[in-house]
Amino acid sequence: MSDGADASDGLIPKTVVLGRILGVHGVRGWLKVFSETSPLENIFHYMPWLIDGDAHRVLAWRRHGKGLVAQLQGYEDRDQARALSGKTIAIQRDQLPPPSADEFYWIDLQGLRVETSEGVALGQVSHLIETGANDVLVVRGERERLLPFVWGQCVLEVDFKASRLLVDWDPAF
Repeated sequence: MSDGADASDGLIPKTVVLGRILGVHGVRGWLKVFSETSPLENIFHYMPWLIDGDAHRVLAWRRHGKGLVAQLQGYEDRDQARALSGKTIAIQRDQLPPPSADEFYWIDLQGLRVETSEGVALGQVSHLIETGANDVLVVRGERERLLPFVWGQCVLEVDFKASRLLVDWDPAF
């Protein structure tokens, strides 16, 4: 997250990281791209990309093995492209479609305080894990807890204004 705002202070982030540049591919300025979107190719649905705060346009992209490669406007050779290695790929938050009432972007949940319905603080959402059955909240406090993100059963309420996620969970677990 960048641009000052983050979920931990109750504000929705202004930019969202979608991936990063892993390195160069070939001699014509192509880049290896790691995508955090699902499916991987969705990273190319959002333009322009913000890399170090500057807007970049993808000229071409393709699958390469199990990963992705792309060529950005203004990067015609390996040496130019190498300058982007290790950089994150972000977009403006308003480029994402708004989630429906019962959906949330994972990035918005990160940093929220997690409390039980009885008011016991469990910690903060560190990140989420995708599993086959349901997503799992990783909550870090006095210890790490893994809570299933099951709406209405475990997760009772998400309150962004209060930076809080209310859960039905036994603090002993």
